[in-house]
Amino acid sequence: MVPMTDNSQSNNLLTAIRSRLEDLNKSERKVAEVILRDPSSATRYSIAALAHAASVSEPTVNRFCRNFSASGFPDFKIQLAQSIAVGIPYVSQSVEPDDTVEAFSQKIVQSTIASLERARQGLDPQAIGKAIDYLIQAKQILFFGMGGSAPVALDAQHKFFRFNIPVTSYDDALMQRMVAAASGKGDTIVVISYTGRTREMVDIAQVARENGATVVGITAPNSPLSKVCTVALEVTGPEDTDVYMPMTSRIIHLTIVDILATGVTLKRGSDFQSHLKKIKDSLRATRFPSDDSAP
Repeated sequence: MVPMTDNSQSNNLLTAIRSRLEDLNKSERKVAEVILRDPSSATRYSIAALAHAASVSEPTVNRFCRNFSASGFPDFKIQLAQSIAVGIPYVSQSVEPDDTVEAFSQKIVQSTIASLERARQGLDPQAIGKAIDYLIQAKQILFFGMGGSAPVALDAQHKFFRFNIPVTSYDDALMQRMVAAASGKGDTIVVISYTGRTREMVDIAQVARENGATVVGITAPNSPLSKVCTVALEVTGPEDTDVYMPMTSRIIHLTIVDILATGVTLKRGSDFQSHLKKIKDSLRATRFPSDDSAP
């Protein structure tokens, strides 16, 4: 049997399995039938559990996965979670009109996990390292985000103010343009855009570069924004934000911000921990004590 290699088919795994059901051998067809009977449950199976449910061996499950262009069972589960449903426009690509609360809750969580795993596989440690170096050396850090990316920029501000570097986030295009025009050498601007195709964001990044600022992009691979940044942290995900409400894309970008903040913390070394502790300790008086005796 020739493994499936078409990328468009791999993005619609359930359709591919259904269309090839009659071509599979008897053992692999058992695996396919278990998956098609309850795809959501199949994403939670271990390889041993799926093999048991299909009454086949674990090598048979692995062979089945490779026949559908997966590198192994974990990769197959990621693809399966991403193709569970076509979705309702403007809500989430993994939700259907007749889903129960339990069903759409499970789908959203599974889709998020799968998207994070796909993003993890595509991370470029060298690009992340460069971005961390730029952030540590910056005289000031500015986070730019619009629409669904605006909350990510604000979250970044909340994290990075702890590093004794002036930091601000902006979500208004006119303010971003003016700040970019006033920026210069020593400033690092982090531009966050899932698609990387928003004209204003690309223009603003170019203005900042022309004025000598360093521009770090958190955006899609080979996007217009990616091409004008000093360094781009390119992350991928299955979410089409032209049609669906941003969900997994936002979580991916929040995770990238966490990676950058952690990298800056580690680069600062152990001497910086006392500063972070002082900030945390300042909150003690604002909280009720925890009840460790509660059940």
